[in-house]
Amino acid sequence: MGGESMTRTAPQRGGTGTARAGGGRVGQRLSGLAVALGVVLFLGGFAWGAVVYRPYTVPTSSMTPTIDAGDRVLAQRVDGDEVRRGDVVVFEDKSWVDNAKVVKRVVAVGGDKVSCCTDGKLTVNGKRIDEPYLPAGSLAEIKEIPEVTVPEGRLFLLGDERQGSLDSTAHLTDTARGTVSRDAVSARVDAVVWPWRGTLARPTGFEALGPLSRPGPLRPIGLMIVAGAVLILGGGAYGPVAGLLGRSRPRPARRGTNGA
Repeated sequence: MGGESMTRTAPQRGGTGTARAGGGRVGQRLSGLAVALGVVLFLGGFAWGAVVYRPYTVPTSSMTPTIDAGDRVLAQRVDGDEVRRGDVVVFEDKSWVDNAKVVKRVVAVGGDKVSCCTDGKLTVNGKRIDEPYLPAGSLAEIKEIPEVTVPEGRLFLLGDERQGSLDSTAHLTDTARGTVSRDAVSARVDAVVWPWRGTLARPTGFEALGPLSRPGPLRPIGLMIVAGAVLILGGGAYGPVAGLLGRSRPRPARRGTNGA
């Protein structure tokens, strides 16, 4: 008795199924979690930055070369009690400029004796201060400063461009002898962000006189934003990429036997 029989095996699951095309359920869930975490980090970084920092545009060149005219800076919100020697601060004093913010560098605090100059260097409490942030080739002695004792609760401030800066030396004949109240300070400059120059160099020349201010949280904030963006882009791209890879794989061949 003649006849024909055929036995075929069913195609393997997933060869052209949607699970493989989308990268699998586990992959889809992980990509969704990555996107969600990325959104939290990305938005959280911006929210943290908005709470801690304030942007300012510096209108003059009195802080050159540290900050040029027109530069955009990020300044950390601080109380005046947190200010240390060497900080670049934002303050407002009507005896200096009416209804405008001023950006200068703190070179002496309450109780300090400041003068200029000894061998071309600023002197604070008898110590000569190295100031590598000054313009190349310039000397601090461009400003002739008689010895000033800074009253408690006040600050003595200079511009990094000593020759053209209207700073404490321009107000030495005032009642406060050019000093500014700590309460007038609203922020401390942490970085120049446009054009990008990054965080300000630490004023290590003042370390011999006391501790310096700690850097603000700009770096962890930046890392949060970058990590969030990477997770969002990576998680969002997972599905399409996995789908393309799944379609590019050859389908498994059908196996069968013919018999007579």
